Amino acid sequence: MPETVNGIAFFLLAFATIGGAVMMLSTRNVVHAAFWLLETMLATAGLYLLLDAEFLALVQVLVYAGAVSVLVLFTIMLTLRRREDAVRPFEPGWGGMALAALFGGAMLVAISRAQLPAAKLPEAPPTVADFGRVLFTQWAVPFEIASLVLLVALVGAVWWSGGDRR
Repeated sequence: MPETVNGIAFFLLAFATIGGAVMMLSTRNVVHAAFWLLETMLATAGLYLLLDAEFLALVQVLVYAGAVSVLVLFTIMLTLRRREDAVRPFEPGWGGMALAALFGGAMLVAISRAQLPAAKLPEAPPTVADFGRVLFTQWAVPFEIASLVLLVALVGAVWWSGGDRR
């Protein structure tokens, strides 16, 4: 019975993830697109929980669904001058869709023909303390660089939305 429940939950979360991504791309309102992105990130966190990756689910909710979604919404709100600016014309990119279908087909062929070796599991599962130790000893500089890039993007958005003040 648990396998059936996990299978149903997986299909519901997978449908929510893909559906949210499609809705994010197809909506005309950029604020609605940001909320669809939030829904996609939360559904992805649910998929991590199904895989018993609680730490990744927590990071997904805190960093991506929380911080990045708030950053995107603040950036949208700061750069909008009028309410009409939030609505963009819907022009589907047929070339992009064709390239995505071609890439997806190539990936399906590559995965179906791949002879991948079985993964070797570690002796004991890593703990959150192990993740923290590795994060703050080996990944501190890339983490800081990413935070600086996000800060520069936010400052640039604020500067760009300043208007024509002469």
